Amino acid sequence: VHLVESGGGSVQTGGSLRLSCAFSGVTDRRHCMGWFRQALGKEREWVASIDCDGSPGYADSVKTRFTMAKDNSKNTLHLRMNSLKPEDTAMYYCAAARGGGWLELLGQQNNYWGQGTQVTVSS
Repeated sequence: VHLVESGGGSVQTGGSLRLSCAFSGVTDRRHCMGWFRQALGKEREWVASIDCDGSPGYADSVKTRFTMAKDNSKNTLHLRMNSLKPEDTAMYYCAAARGGGWLELLGQQNNYWGQGTQVTVSS
């Protein structure tokens, strides 16, 4: 499995960005996948997931502002981020569960990862 993120950048508070993750090697159309982020000096945290049975879908901190979608015809994940805040500043990573589902994705250790794309929100 190969994941490549794009779409990061710098925006002001209240702005929007759309991240993309081009994936390959995923044969199951309902493969559990997600987005994580890691701010400087903090641990990596889960942001959103799709096709993961049992997942709440979005972290509380983003669920009214972020929308995740998967386009299986183009092998691409998207994360639309609206009303961005300075606390959203982080490196954003696309991830796929290696063989399991939601709990494996959340546990992070066995995931496939992209290289990350930086999002910076200035006040």
